[in-house]
Amino acid sequence: MRGDIYEAEHDLFRESVVKFLQREAIPFHEAWEHEGIVPREVWSKAGEIGLLGLGVPEEYGGSGSRDFRFNAIVAEELARAGTSGLGFSLQNDIMAPYLTDLTTEEQRQRWLPAFSTGELIAAVAMTEPGAGSDLQGIQTTATRDGDHYVVNGQKTFISNGINADLVITAVRVGNETGARGMALLGIERGMPGFERGRNLDKVGLKAQDTAELYFDDVRVPRANLIGEEGQGFIHLMENLPQERLSIAVSAVAGAEAILEQTIDYCRTRQAFGRSIGSFQNTRFVLAELTTEVEIARTYVDRAITQHNAGALTATDAAKAKWWTTELANKVMDRCLQLHGGYGYMMEYPVAKAWADARIQSIYGGTTEIMKEIIGRSLDL
Repeated sequence: MRGDIYEAEHDLFRESVVKFLQREAIPFHEAWEHEGIVPREVWSKAGEIGLLGLGVPEEYGGSGSRDFRFNAIVAEELARAGTSGLGFSLQNDIMAPYLTDLTTEEQRQRWLPAFSTGELIAAVAMTEPGAGSDLQGIQTTATRDGDHYVVNGQKTFISNGINADLVITAVRVGNETGARGMALLGIERGMPGFERGRNLDKVGLKAQDTAELYFDDVRVPRANLIGEEGQGFIHLMENLPQERLSIAVSAVAGAEAILEQTIDYCRTRQAFGRSIGSFQNTRFVLAELTTEVEIARTYVDRAITQHNAGALTATDAAKAKWWTTELANKVMDRCLQLHGGYGYMMEYPVAKAWADARIQSIYGGTTEIMKEIIGRSLDL
């Protein structure tokens, strides 16, 4: 199912995304799963046909469009194809706003052209071993030293962490505690003292590089300060609604794809001399999932429309994020069950989708945090 919010230009763009994935990703993704990373040349190929740099002004090599429907199409088709190793939505939906809205002209000229072509891969480093949902608890420090900051600390669970050339890093500056003492620094590949740890072994998303990062007296020029010093927490919060909407888009599209495949499987799989789709329990399970997924699609499409109009609230983004990701986990689990023993075999797409989907209710803000955000809006 595809939403009815799209127009002819979006349909043409979707066709180009699908063709790219069929040509450059789907035949190789299983190998990337074993290698734990996507080759950098794939990013460059995506940049060549305009799949990256969405939301980046044309003068810096991007699409020039702030229409989030294009972003949504990339996220949807990545999910439908099962190409979960490609971090394009992280680049477009999460990283681009930092680099277009918070940077100086010098920074935009330095970073955005290569960002749009895929030559520069970006990541954001918030989470630490002792600070996940509670971002105010980060301990990575940046000490002022003339025209530089000296950064010390550690980050973990950083998506694109191995491939990243530019890591927007949340640090604590000065003696302020809590939100007021935070800043964002652009830490670049090759800076002395910046080291990458393990490419982490995850339950799912096996082809997506996720790393530990270490900073040992890394000297970062003050010219790499992104946004305002002391406003880092605010900058992070401002960008979270789009990040959460992006996750919701992927969750719904992934659920739709696996549900469609499962319905087809239930039509053909035989048990006790008849298709398993002819049993009442199977029909009831699929009826429930179909209804819930269609409702989720309607809500997410509305959220995309609101976001394009600048009207998507943090609360509505939280609603979309927690509901769709929990639903995706439910869909994957029920669909795996309907596949029986075959569903537990990694050669079947439902098994990989089941493992890949589980993180969605954790990253970008856990379900529990989403409910807390919504609860606070109720003025209880």
